Order: sequence, then structure tokens, then C-alpha cells
Amino acid sequence: MNSKLILVEGLPGSGKSTTARLFQEILIEEGIKNELYIEGNLDHPADYDAVSFFTEDEWLQLLNSSCELKEALVNNVEQKDNGYFLSYGKMIYRQGIKIPDALFNRIFKHDIYELPLEKNIELITNRWANFASHAIQSDTTYIFECCFIQNPVTVGMLKYNATKTTVMNYVQGLEEAIVKLNPIVVYVDQADISHSFGNAVKERPKEWFNGFVEYYTGQGFGKVNGYEDYEGTLKVLEARKELEAEIFHSLKVEKVLLDNSAFNKKMFRKRLVEIVKESI
Repeated sequence: MNSKLILVEGLPGSGKSTTARLFQEILIEEGIKNELYIEGNLDHPADYDAVSFFTEDEWLQLLNSSCELKEALVNNVEQKDNGYFLSYGKMIYRQGIKIPDALFNRIFKHDIYELPLEKNIELITNRWANFASHAIQSDTTYIFECCFIQNPVTVGMLKYNATKTTVMNYVQGLEEAIVKLNPIVVYVDQADISHSFGNAVKERPKEWFNGFVEYYTGQGFGKVNGYEDYEGTLKVLEARKELEAEIFHSLKVEKVLLDNSAFNKKMFRKRLVEIVKESI
């Protein structure tokens, strides 16, 4: 396949996960080796999920104050890019390690998506560049759900209320890092944000909804604009959609806008098949 990377983007409830999985089904049918990474995958090769970054001094301080978990911390850290990357998510969810609240709070403050935006951009952009250097040598086509546009927008705009220029430059930096992979960016659109978000709320746990609303209205863009609760979250989603549309149309790599407002799986899948075949 000419493209080594398919990037599926869109708002919550738009059908991103379904689209990404359909792409994988089609690639398998076409005999194309592939790997699918859905949002939240702890092994994501181009993003970081539940990973914290420490300078050498910060890391040594953490170890010195964590005697009971020192070995576990050392076993889950990787030293690179002039720092230490701790995969605390793997400790918790895969190894069943219970991290005391006080220690967890210290670790979480260093989560890569809790760091100052400038540092976040640096580390994430390096991650994408390193992934691209590996992927270009591989015979695998990768499928990523919602980390190329969504993550820079949510951390930049929603968390830090960064300028549109800053967020667009963030995504464009990622684009430059992966351009040699001939990526295809597929944006799954929904005309009615209220309807699609409402469906997402119905399908997911209450804890997800509460955390989502807090993230969207309790900081950055939402807080500055005084948005609250469900209705306020919809206002932020509308602003996010507007920015993502502008970013999408500014991209120089191949891109496809898919309207999923009236989901017809048969017709939708047919269009995805066309996208794949056009890239073979």
C-alpha cells in the first residue's frame, strides 16, 4: 500500500472507532499487513498514554521518596530525549501495582499531557518523528484513531486556551514529521454535534461523561468563556469542530472528509474500500 498511515479523526460520537476498525477489516481483506491503535492504547507507537516525563533530577527525587516501589518504577521507565519516561499506566492496568495516592499525584503532575504546552509539543513531535523513521522501514500500514488533530487541539485549545496559530503549528509540525509515510487523514464528520455527542454519552459510563465535562469546561477555553455543564460542553465542542475543520483544510497531505450524519454502514464501508484501493 502506498500509504503507511491512516489517521482517523472526528468529534466524540462521530464514528471514529467504527471507521478505524472498518479500515482494518478492509486492509485485512486486501492482504495488507496492518496495525490498529485505538484511543487509549498504552502501546501507541506515536503518542503517549499514561506516561510521565521527568528530568534526571526530578527522577532521582522521585526514586528517593518511593522506596517501596523503587524497583517497579525502575522496571517501567525508559531513558531517552534527555529525560525519563515512566509508563505508570502499564504499572497500574497491566501489572496490578497499587500506587499510593500521594505518589500517584506526584507522577501524574508529570504526565506528558499535563506538562506545559511547549514541553508537550516538543515531546509529542519527537515521538511522531521517531515513529515515522521506524514505520518507513516497515511493510506495515498503521491505523491511528484520533491522536493527530484531536490531541493537539484538546491540550492546546481546551486545556491551555492557546492561540489558533499555536495549535495549527502544533499539528503542522506533526504533519511534517510523517509526510514521508504518505499519510491519509480521514475526518469523520457529523452535522448535528448535539445528537452525536448525546449518543456518545449514552454509550459510555457516567464517569466518562463527568470527566469529559470537567475537562471541557473546568479549564482553558471553556473556563475562560464561562461555559458550564452539558450545554457549555456543547459550546466547546462547536468551537473545537470549527478549529479542527480549519486545521483539516490546511493540511497538505492527502485528506478525506466523510459525512457520517446519516450512518449507512454498507455505503460508508464502500467509501472506505474506495479510499484504500485508491492508495494501493
